[in-house]
Amino acid sequence: MKFSVTVTLKKDVLDPQGKVVQNTLINMGLSDLKSIRQGKHFEIEVDEKDETTAKKKVDVMCKKLLVNLIIEDYKISKI
Repeated sequence: MKFSVTVTLKKDVLDPQGKVVQNTLINMGLSDLKSIRQGKHFEIEVDEKDETTAKKKVDVMCKKLLVNLIIEDYKISKI
């Protein structure tokens, strides 16, 4: 079973990399850009038939390694 995990900084956390990308795009002439934030994306395949169990395993992976729960949020979606 395959899942997509999207990790983003929490709304109150500054995003310096996103700000650099935003400034660069504006300098390239894309001045109508309002905001941009950077994140991470993982595609995880788990050898599990039950969707609930598989999603719980992916959630454990996120909490143990993939996500910094202090400054990041994440969303798990089945692919």
